[in-house]
Amino acid sequence: MFELEFLLAQSLFDLIAPLNVDSAKSVVIYRAVDIKKQLFSAVVIGKKPRKDNLGTSLKQTLADCFKSGEYCVYEQEGEPHATLYPLKNSTNQTMAIIAIEAQISDPQLHETITMLLQIHKNFAGLISDNEHDTLTGLLNRKTFDSKIDKVLVNMHKKNARKDDKSGQLHFLIIFDIDHFKKVNDEFGHLIGDEVLLQLSKLMTQTFRDKDLLFRYGGEEFVGLLECTNPADIVRILDRFRKKVENFEFPQVGKVTVSAGYTEISVNDVSSKLLDRADLALYFAKNNGRNRICHYEQLIAESTLQENKKKVMANDELAPVLWTTSLVAR
Repeated sequence: MFELEFLLAQSLFDLIAPLNVDSAKSVVIYRAVDIKKQLFSAVVIGKKPRKDNLGTSLKQTLADCFKSGEYCVYEQEGEPHATLYPLKNSTNQTMAIIAIEAQISDPQLHETITMLLQIHKNFAGLISDNEHDTLTGLLNRKTFDSKIDKVLVNMHKKNARKDDKSGQLHFLIIFDIDHFKKVNDEFGHLIGDEVLLQLSKLMTQTFRDKDLLFRYGGEEFVGLLECTNPADIVRILDRFRKKVENFEFPQVGKVTVSAGYTEISVNDVSSKLLDRADLALYFAKNNGRNRICHYEQLIAESTLQENKKKVMANDELAPVLWTTSLVAR
């Protein structure tokens, strides 16, 4: 979606470029890194009259604009004049601030800018609807293949750079709702959908906005985690498992999840990753449920058995497959 924002900012810069030829002009995309701490990232198109470190007054104005969702004018002695326009998504949430650092005195120009922002919002909404699941709001299966391929390509690129010392580990995890068929049989599919919705909310609450979470199809969800050491992945996954275990699902009460995960290597393909994580998941289901199993560890301990058929006979599975991009916390 950022590519779309960049194209909008470039179009706005082309619009204001002919104005006051002798004055410095730019269009800046501000994103909130931490709104409470007033930390913002910035991408600048055009001349860069403003110093790198944002002043206190501008930070406050940006924070106010994010909160109000209304455009405003920034005027401070010794600093460039700027008009701040909130950039909103299809649900009317402010995702970024477009700051046009130029004098905009022509009402018609302001109307043109507002119209371009509305066109961006409408187009972004179409893209979002095409990429997201209607029930959970998570990314859908159509986007999974391209996203996981991008993760693998980025791993190849980092591996090719000899000076890359990031040391990040990547894992694919499959979560499965324990006894989900029983939920549908006893409470109906409407309540079953509510369980899926609440589970997706727990996911989004537990992980960061930049993490990728997919509804893969039916009861399946897919994701990817990135962390710095194997101990972090255990802690992160167990935190989510406990959050689900302690949550009171409406009408149903307690629900638990099992998980199987595998480490991603540079030469992996998505189908093999899903197969390995799936085997670890089935082991977890056959050995008590409400637990997390690591494929590579099970192989090293010679405890993994391919017992999928046995589990399928006893427990209709509702896998939650998911990918995210997560730095260990």
